[in-house]
Amino acid sequence: MTALRSRRAVAALGAVSAGLLLLSACNKPTPLATVTVGTDSVSTETDCYNDGKEITTAQAAPCLDQKSKDIKSIKVDPDDTVRLGVDPSIADQGWTILMNGQPLTESSKKTYRTIPGSVFFNAQYGASGNSTLVSIKEGENKVTGLWSFKLEKAS
Repeated sequence: MTALRSRRAVAALGAVSAGLLLLSACNKPTPLATVTVGTDSVSTETDCYNDGKEITTAQAAPCLDQKSKDIKSIKVDPDDTVRLGVDPSIADQGWTILMNGQPLTESSKKTYRTIPGSVFFNAQYGASGNSTLVSIKEGENKVTGLWSFKLEKAS
Protein backbone atom coordinates (compact mmCIF):
# COMPACT_ATOMS: atom_id res chain seq x y z
CA MET A 1 0.00 0.00 0.00
CA THR A 2 2.85 2.40 0.83
CA ALA A 3 4.59 1.67 -2.48
CA LEU A 4 1.38 2.53 -4.37
CA ARG A 5 1.11 5.89 -2.55
CA SER A 6 4.76 6.61 -3.31
CA ARG A 7 4.28 5.91 -7.01
CA ARG A 8 1.19 8.14 -7.09
CA ALA A 9 3.05 10.96 -5.33
CA VAL A 10 5.98 10.66 -7.75
CA ALA A 11 3.58 10.61 -10.73
CA ALA A 12 1.73 13.68 -9.43
CA LEU A 13 5.00 15.52 -8.81
CA GLY A 14 6.16 14.63 -12.32
CA ALA A 15 2.92 15.90 -13.85
CA VAL A 16 3.16 19.20 -11.95
CA SER A 17 6.81 19.63 -12.98
CA ALA A 18 5.99 18.93 -16.63
CA GLY A 19 3.13 21.44 -16.53
CA LEU A 20 5.36 24.14 -15.05
CA LEU A 21 8.01 23.43 -17.68
CA LEU A 22 5.43 23.82 -20.45
CA LEU A 23 4.12 27.08 -18.96
CA SER A 24 7.60 28.54 -18.73
CA ALA A 25 8.13 27.81 -22.45
CA CYS A 26 5.01 29.78 -23.45
CA ASN A 27 5.29 33.34 -24.66
CA LYS A 28 3.92 36.04 -22.41
CA PRO A 29 0.66 37.37 -23.90
CA THR A 30 0.74 40.88 -25.31
CA PRO A 31 -1.22 43.59 -23.52
CA LEU A 32 -4.84 44.03 -24.58
CA ALA A 33 -6.59 46.95 -26.21
CA THR A 34 -10.38 47.23 -26.16
CA VAL A 35 -13.04 49.17 -28.05
CA THR A 36 -16.45 49.54 -26.39
CA VAL A 37 -19.59 50.92 -27.98
CA GLY A 38 -22.64 50.90 -25.73
CA THR A 39 -22.74 47.40 -24.20
CA ASP A 40 -20.68 45.77 -26.99
CA SER A 41 -16.93 45.50 -26.83
CA VAL A 42 -14.05 43.78 -28.62
CA SER A 43 -10.55 43.21 -27.28
CA THR A 44 -7.44 42.09 -29.03
CA GLU A 45 -3.82 41.23 -28.58
CA THR A 46 -1.49 42.01 -31.46
CA ASP A 47 1.25 40.51 -33.56
CA CYS A 48 2.78 43.97 -33.83
CA TYR A 49 4.37 44.07 -30.42
CA ASN A 50 8.01 43.62 -29.49
CA ASP A 51 7.93 43.94 -25.68
CA GLY A 52 8.87 47.61 -25.60
CA LYS A 53 11.33 47.54 -28.49
CA GLU A 54 10.75 49.59 -31.64
CA ILE A 55 8.71 48.07 -34.46
CA THR A 56 9.89 48.80 -38.00
CA THR A 57 7.60 50.19 -40.67
CA ALA A 58 7.71 46.83 -42.48
CA GLN A 59 6.65 45.00 -39.30
CA ALA A 60 3.82 47.51 -38.69
CA ALA A 61 2.39 47.49 -42.24
CA PRO A 62 0.29 44.29 -41.86
CA CYS A 63 -1.29 45.67 -38.69
CA LEU A 64 -2.46 48.76 -40.56
CA ASP A 65 -3.98 46.78 -43.45
CA GLN A 66 -7.75 47.11 -43.23
CA LYS A 67 -8.18 43.98 -45.36
CA SER A 68 -6.52 41.77 -42.74
CA LYS A 69 -8.89 39.00 -41.67
CA ASP A 70 -7.52 39.07 -38.11
CA ILE A 71 -8.79 42.58 -37.36
CA LYS A 72 -11.77 42.53 -35.00
CA SER A 73 -14.74 44.69 -35.90
CA ILE A 74 -17.52 46.42 -34.03
CA LYS A 75 -20.66 48.27 -35.19
CA VAL A 76 -20.82 51.98 -34.38
CA ASP A 77 -23.80 54.30 -34.69
CA PRO A 78 -22.53 57.84 -35.38
CA ASP A 79 -24.55 58.99 -32.32
CA ASP A 80 -22.70 56.53 -30.04
CA THR A 81 -19.69 57.25 -27.88
CA VAL A 82 -16.70 55.04 -28.65
CA ARG A 83 -14.48 54.13 -25.70
CA LEU A 84 -10.95 52.91 -26.38
CA GLY A 85 -9.09 51.33 -23.49
CA VAL A 86 -5.61 49.92 -23.03
CA ASP A 87 -3.75 47.89 -20.44
CA PRO A 88 -1.78 50.05 -17.98
CA SER A 89 1.48 48.80 -19.52
CA ILE A 90 0.46 50.43 -22.85
CA ALA A 91 -0.66 53.63 -21.11
CA ASP A 92 2.69 53.88 -19.30
CA GLN A 93 4.46 54.14 -22.68
CA GLY A 94 2.00 56.70 -24.05
CA TRP A 95 -0.49 55.84 -26.79
CA THR A 96 -2.13 57.54 -29.73
CA ILE A 97 -5.34 56.73 -31.58
CA LEU A 98 -4.81 56.43 -35.34
CA MET A 99 -7.60 56.59 -37.89
CA ASN A 100 -6.72 54.96 -41.21
CA GLY A 101 -3.04 55.20 -40.20
CA GLN A 102 -3.12 58.93 -39.34
CA PRO A 103 -3.03 60.36 -35.78
CA LEU A 104 -6.48 61.26 -34.52
CA THR A 105 -5.41 62.20 -31.00
CA GLU A 106 -2.30 63.33 -29.22
CA SER A 107 -0.40 60.84 -27.10
CA SER A 108 -1.96 60.02 -23.74
CA LYS A 109 -0.94 58.10 -20.63
CA LYS A 110 -4.54 57.50 -19.52
CA THR A 111 -5.93 53.96 -19.74
CA TYR A 112 -8.99 55.00 -21.79
CA ARG A 113 -10.26 57.69 -24.13
CA THR A 114 -13.75 58.53 -25.43
CA ILE A 115 -14.51 59.82 -28.91
CA PRO A 116 -17.87 60.59 -30.55
CA GLY A 117 -18.82 57.86 -33.04
CA SER A 118 -19.50 60.45 -35.75
CA VAL A 119 -15.78 61.27 -35.94
CA PHE A 120 -14.98 57.83 -37.36
CA PHE A 121 -17.24 58.35 -40.39
CA ASN A 122 -16.52 62.06 -41.02
CA ALA A 123 -14.60 62.89 -44.21
CA GLN A 124 -13.07 65.88 -42.39
CA TYR A 125 -11.06 63.36 -40.34
CA GLY A 126 -10.10 61.25 -43.34
CA ALA A 127 -12.95 58.75 -43.23
CA SER A 128 -14.51 57.33 -46.37
CA GLY A 129 -17.21 54.73 -46.77
CA ASN A 130 -18.95 52.73 -44.05
CA SER A 131 -15.91 51.37 -42.23
CA THR A 132 -12.82 52.86 -40.65
CA LEU A 133 -9.59 51.29 -39.43
CA VAL A 134 -8.79 52.50 -35.94
CA SER A 135 -5.42 51.62 -34.45
CA ILE A 136 -3.82 52.17 -31.10
CA LYS A 137 -0.14 53.04 -31.40
CA GLU A 138 1.98 52.43 -28.32
CA GLY A 139 4.96 54.74 -27.86
CA GLU A 140 5.37 58.50 -27.94
CA ASN A 141 8.50 58.87 -30.08
CA LYS A 142 8.72 55.41 -31.62
CA VAL A 143 6.18 52.68 -32.37
CA THR A 144 6.46 49.80 -29.89
CA GLY A 145 3.03 48.24 -30.48
CA LEU A 146 -0.05 48.48 -32.70
CA TRP A 147 -3.57 47.19 -32.03
CA SER A 148 -6.16 47.59 -34.80
CA PHE A 149 -9.95 47.46 -34.99
CA LYS A 150 -12.44 47.94 -37.80
CA LEU A 151 -15.34 50.24 -36.94
CA GLU A 152 -18.35 49.57 -39.15
CA LYS A 153 -21.13 52.10 -39.48
CA ALA A 154 -24.39 50.80 -38.03
CA SER A 155 -27.32 51.39 -40.34
